Amino acid sequence: MPTSEQDFLSVIDRHFPNHGEHVLLGRGDDCAILDMAVPGTPNDHAGQLCISTDLFVEDVHFRRSYFSPADIGHKALAAAASDLAGMAATPLGFALSLVLPDDISDDYLDQMLAGMAALSSRLGIPLVGGDLSRGPVLALDVVVFGRPGPRGRLLRRAQAKPGDALLLVGDIGLARAGLAELERKACCVLDEWPAALLAHLRPEPRIAEGLALARITAPDGGPAISGLMDVSDGLARDLPRFLGQCGADLTLDCDDLHPEVAAYFTANEQDPVVAAILGGEDYALIACADQKRLPLVLAEMPQARVIGRVSATPGVRLNSGQVLRQGFDHFAKPDEE
Repeated sequence: MPTSEQDFLSVIDRHFPNHGEHVLLGRGDDCAILDMAVPGTPNDHAGQLCISTDLFVEDVHFRRSYFSPADIGHKALAAAASDLAGMAATPLGFALSLVLPDDISDDYLDQMLAGMAALSSRLGIPLVGGDLSRGPVLALDVVVFGRPGPRGRLLRRAQAKPGDALLLVGDIGLARAGLAELERKACCVLDEWPAALLAHLRPEPRIAEGLALARITAPDGGPAISGLMDVSDGLARDLPRFLGQCGADLTLDCDDLHPEVAAYFTANEQDPVVAAILGGEDYALIACADQKRLPLVLAEMPQARVIGRVSATPGVRLNSGQVLRQGFDHFAKPDEE
């Protein structure tokens, strides 16, 4: 068994090339991009299709003891749709494959699908297919499809340059606090740490924010944002994936965090900033922009916060120190997280 996600991906790479005749962008970003243009017709951005998939498995990603059926349906779709947000893609549709254990009642299934359907309707992302199977635990596999937004831009990872500003849209650490509290109590009491619990149970994919970032245009007509990614495994693990060959110097303190993040981890005798960057399931967006274009970005997207700068020096440093640990990895041992 691989001991890290990277080990697993290396096995995949040995067997499957990461290219193909119609592959514009293969594995390694929030979505793959396929060229759907028909030979002999104009080859424009309308011919690009984004695809991503996300598994949501009982006792790995959620527990039925504190997730309601509607929470499960909502979060399974939200997590997958967040990959479209991380590319600044417009949702087109999704496919759902379900593994159902014998103890799932008709009413439970109905509530779960109702939670998913409510988000589907809000995002304008219809269900277009899927598969069904019986199995030992409840599992949902969601495949999402999207296309470029109105500007025809899809924003990718690994586009950062030294000196670029790093921007965050959304909160980090809030879902981690919610998960810690839910695991501690093994139930959901929403009047205690309500924002943290909802961040874990009912995250919102930032589709609108991703599209808004892609729309921001520099005076030369090019995109003001040069790179984009959603934060799902924690900022500490996702940021190196976003930076490519570069490093980063982060500047974060408790004032940059949601009040519940600062209060929760302080009350539990943990450094709130470190806990926040280790995070996980934040579904925030990380972006980069040239310093000259930064004022334009902040004027157009005031909720974006500058959290650091891209560096030519490899590694990620927090407040002039080294970030040694990384976020969630499905294949890591518990003491390696």
